Amino acid sequence: MIDHLQGRREVVMFKVSVLVWIVLGTVLAGVSLIVVLMVPSFAADAIRNIPYAVAVGFALAMPLSYLVARQINGGQGVSKA
Repeated sequence: MIDHLQGRREVVMFKVSVLVWIVLGTVLAGVSLIVVLMVPSFAADAIRNIPYAVAVGFALAMPLSYLVARQINGGQGVSKA
């Protein structure tokens, strides 16, 4: 029974992480895009720098979304409410 609850907790944590990643990835990708457009040395070659900046924003959001999901779940997983 404990293994079943642990598996369910991980599934819920993954679902919350994916939802947070979608939002956080979009925000970080947008911020990195604005940084590329605002910094003159990056903006000079923006056509090449924008895809890299957006990819870095989405990639950086992955571990951060897991940390945020843990905080949403109270750091303990699924509540029984």
